[in-house]
Amino acid sequence: MTLAQPEPGGLLPQRTTPQRGGLAMTACMETLQVGYLHVIAAASGCSPAQPFPDNGIDWHVSHGAPGHTVDDEVTIKVQLKCTYQTAPHPPGRTFGFTLDNDHLVKLARTPVAVHKILVVMLAPRGRDDWLRAGHDCLELRHCCYWINLAGHPVTGRRRTTVRIPTARIFDDRALCDIMTRVGAGGRP
Repeated sequence: MTLAQPEPGGLLPQRTTPQRGGLAMTACMETLQVGYLHVIAAASGCSPAQPFPDNGIDWHVSHGAPGHTVDDEVTIKVQLKCTYQTAPHPPGRTFGFTLDNDHLVKLARTPVAVHKILVVMLAPRGRDDWLRAGHDCLELRHCCYWINLAGHPVTGRRRTTVRIPTARIFDDRALCDIMTRVGAGGRP
């Protein structure tokens, strides 16, 4: 009987850098943030839907729960952005993110029938660092943060920098909390 020997360097074989496809970096970043949203939605028991055409809003996310008082299912609109311009683990209570004024006006409109949030993903610059996979986990890097921009003023000539709170990490608990507030007739 022959016993299998572990691979050098541990249980997983040593990996080399894969030959990646030629898709533009911005397209890959969009796909990464959509994957993040889908993971969060799945863990939250929410249903994401992509409007067609999107008209400036990327996703609608719906959440049904017996505790909702305004309806049995509530929906929010989600605008996704992804950047590597801001380093992961930004210091301080906020970090700046710049939006075109036309887009900010759409996100800041108030009052609304369906609330909107902006979700900004801070990703590593290199795709080799976007994820780690093992036998017990799939780790997406680095983090998404969210903000409700309702009522936010336009301050720039063509673009406005908004401040995103670092305490508002967009994860399954945050999404459930957002949906609970909206389901009670409140804001995200």
